[in-house]
Amino acid sequence: MTKGSTRRTFLAQSGAVLAVPSLKLATPGVHIGGRDEIRVAVVGCGGRGSGAADQIMNTKGNTRLVAVADAFADNARNTVRNLKRIHGDKVDVPEERIFAGLDAYKAAIDSGVDVVVIATPPGFKPQQFEYAVKAGKHVFMEKPVAVDAPGVRRVLAANEIAKQKNLMVAIGLQRRHEEKYVECVKALQDGAIGDINLLRVYWNGGGIWYRDRRPDMTEMQFQVNNWYHFIWVCGDQICEQHIHNLDVGCWVKDMYPVEANGMGGGEQRMGGDRTKSQIFDHTFVEYTFPDGTKMYSQGRHLGGRAFQQVAEFAHGSKGVANVGGWIEPFGQERLRMRGGSNGHQQEQHDMIEALMRGEIYNEGDFGANSTFTAILGREACYSGRVVGWDELMQGGRDLCPGIDNYTLDTDPPAMPGPDGRYPVPVPGVYDPLG
Repeated sequence: MTKGSTRRTFLAQSGAVLAVPSLKLATPGVHIGGRDEIRVAVVGCGGRGSGAADQIMNTKGNTRLVAVADAFADNARNTVRNLKRIHGDKVDVPEERIFAGLDAYKAAIDSGVDVVVIATPPGFKPQQFEYAVKAGKHVFMEKPVAVDAPGVRRVLAANEIAKQKNLMVAIGLQRRHEEKYVECVKALQDGAIGDINLLRVYWNGGGIWYRDRRPDMTEMQFQVNNWYHFIWVCGDQICEQHIHNLDVGCWVKDMYPVEANGMGGGEQRMGGDRTKSQIFDHTFVEYTFPDGTKMYSQGRHLGGRAFQQVAEFAHGSKGVANVGGWIEPFGQERLRMRGGSNGHQQEQHDMIEALMRGEIYNEGDFGANSTFTAILGREACYSGRVVGWDELMQGGRDLCPGIDNYTLDTDPPAMPGPDGRYPVPVPGVYDPLG
C-alpha cells in the first residue's frame, strides 16, 4: 500500500519503535549498562527461548549471551552448545552461569545482565517477570504472559513498576512488529473498509508434541516437560497459540472485549487419553466489544482433512480485509499488503536498536490484556457460561496457588486420579470464579 500507511506513521498506536535491519544506529556505542555491550540472560531454553537468543544476537547490537536458566540442566546446556556453534564468542556462558530448577531464574537474572528473555511456560512467567523488574532489568517476554486472572494482575502490577523505572518491556506478539500488519491495521483504523462491525480469527492447525514419561520422573517433572498438556502451566491452546489472532482482532478494534461465551471439548487429542493431557482440542468463542460488535474465534488442533487456517479477518461497512494480507473495499480492486519481515526477528531488531538509542517502549499492558482475552475465552468454553471481563479479572480462579515455592519435587496443581486420568473442565459444571 502506498497511501501513507507506513510502519513509521503507526508507531504510537502499535507500541513499537521503528528499527529495520538496514538502519544505521543513531548513536553507536551508546547503550545501557555503561558498557560497550548488552548482556543477555535467557530464562527458559525451549524453542522460543533459544530462538529469541539467536535473533537478539542477529541484531546490529553488540549483544552477548552470558547466562541461561531452565527447569532441566540438559536443556540449558544444549542451548548454550547450539548457540555457541552459531554465534561463537557472542555466547559467553561458562558452566557456573548455567542454572537449573524452577527457581533458577533468580540466579540468571542476578548474573549482571541488562536484558532478560523470559520464555518459560506461561504459568511461571508472572513471578519471573516481577523478579526481573524489581531487579531493574529490561525484559523481553514471550506470550502468553500468564494462565489465570491472578497471574495477569501480577504482570500488570509489575509492569507499573517497570514504567516507573523506565524499563524496556517487549512482548512476543510479533505481528505488531511486522510491516504488513502495521500498515494494514493503520489503514483499517483510518477507515479503509468503513466501520469494523465483525471480526473472525482462527488458529486451526494440527496436533502438538508429547514427551513420554520416564520412570525416574516426579509428577512435576513430567508435567513441566509436557507443559503444553496441562492447564495450570500452559493455559490451553487458546492462550498458547490462538492469542496471536485474538491480539490482532483487539488491535484492529483498539479495545478489549467486555464478555465472552463459548464452547469446546477434547475428544480427539491423544485419542481421548486423559492420562496424558487435560487440555481441549477445540474451542469456539463469541467475544463482545464495548461498542456491541463481535469477534468470532476458532481454535483447534486436529489433523487429517480438517479445515486448517491461521488468520484474522475484519468485516466493515465498506469492505473486508484479511488482516496483514489484503484489503478489499466493496466494488474496488483488492489491495495487497507489502513487507515480508520476519516478525520474530524484527521484534528483536526493534528492541535492541531502541535500547542502543536510549529509547524505551513498553508493551506489557497489551501483552497482559491480550493474554486475558484468551483466558476469558477459555473460561467461557470451560464453563459454558457468559463470562464478563470485570468479574473474571477480579475473581477468576488461581490455577497455580503457591507457585513461587514450587520445586521439581512438589505435587503440581493437577494430579491424576486413581485411574491415572487428569481432571478435565466440564461445561455446565465448571465454575470460572472457583
